[in-house]
Amino acid sequence: MQTIARVNRVFKDKPGGLVVDYLGLAHELKQALAIYTESGGHGRTAIDQEEAVAVMLEKYEICCDHFHGFDWSKWTDGKPAEKLGLLPAAQEYIYARAAKAKKPDEHKQKFLRAVTELSQAFALSVPHTKAIEIRDDVGFFQAVRAAIAKSDISGKDKSPGDIDAAIRQIISRAVASDEVVDIFAAAGLKKPDISILSDDFLAEVRGMPQKNLAVELLRKLLNNEIKLRSKKFLIQSKSFAELLENSIRKYQNRAIETAQVIEELIQLAKQMRQADTRGKDLGLSQDEVAFYDALETNDSAVKALGDTNLKFIAQELVKTIRENVSIDWTAKESVRAKLRVMVKRVLRKFGYPPDKQEKATQTVLLQAELLCADWAG
Repeated sequence: MQTIARVNRVFKDKPGGLVVDYLGLAHELKQALAIYTESGGHGRTAIDQEEAVAVMLEKYEICCDHFHGFDWSKWTDGKPAEKLGLLPAAQEYIYARAAKAKKPDEHKQKFLRAVTELSQAFALSVPHTKAIEIRDDVGFFQAVRAAIAKSDISGKDKSPGDIDAAIRQIISRAVASDEVVDIFAAAGLKKPDISILSDDFLAEVRGMPQKNLAVELLRKLLNNEIKLRSKKFLIQSKSFAELLENSIRKYQNRAIETAQVIEELIQLAKQMRQADTRGKDLGLSQDEVAFYDALETNDSAVKALGDTNLKFIAQELVKTIRENVSIDWTAKESVRAKLRVMVKRVLRKFGYPPDKQEKATQTVLLQAELLCADWAG
């Protein structure tokens, strides 16, 4: 009705009663009218609450099964700090069960989906007595789900079915206290320093009692760091992404133990930190390092040029591309062709292997696309 009123204001000469499909409502409106007319004007306008309660209890049992053998009673009668301290253990329990499944990520997604479905059914069941009886448990499931969803890097859990604030307020009593609760201590971390490049933080993660949770935490942090680097460093971000994927795959295939994958991820974090100092060690700017990496430095034929020549090439490429790039160059083939010729000229000037020039040129141009917006600006 709000849409119709809005359309009446926008389309002032519209015939009365004509609904303009302003927001794509035509299909749903026709379907609703068909249901209403076929039932003689006596169609059901809402789901019977008892049906919703039955679905809610079914989904509740599924969520309880995911925590079979786990005691979450402190979520109901514990102090705020005890409730927060329960979440890492609960996450660890879900991760540990997922690690034993044939498809760990799929098992985790089943839990997330089950809690979402329980929440939807619960919202339709309130204020039924059955819903009130389980509201604290539902609140616990949602809190665990929210914590796990934050560490999910697959993107599969981004759906409109997520619980809104109003439902959360109905479900459980607020975790309120007049004392200060240290959430880092509750998670088993002593210091609020969560930089993945901090030795202190990595040491704390290594010492966490919840090993599966530690893996997911490192996985999430490293993935975020790789995404950040991918905006500027083409080759470096791809390399780190492959290392992360390989470690997680071995872990999920049970080729290595939890403690081993934690060590691999910690070493990967340290490699990222070392990568940040490469420019200083090589005497190059961050932009020049990005092009230095794009020159396929791992190839033996390229390595024969030596670091000095490779650095000169990287510096020359940055200077040449920066002077000739425009903000819309990626959309103009004529400008791309001109830059391609310039890049090949620089490679030939410093004796870059002829059979490697075409691939290096393509990589250099891809790297340039990441940086050209800032340069053109």
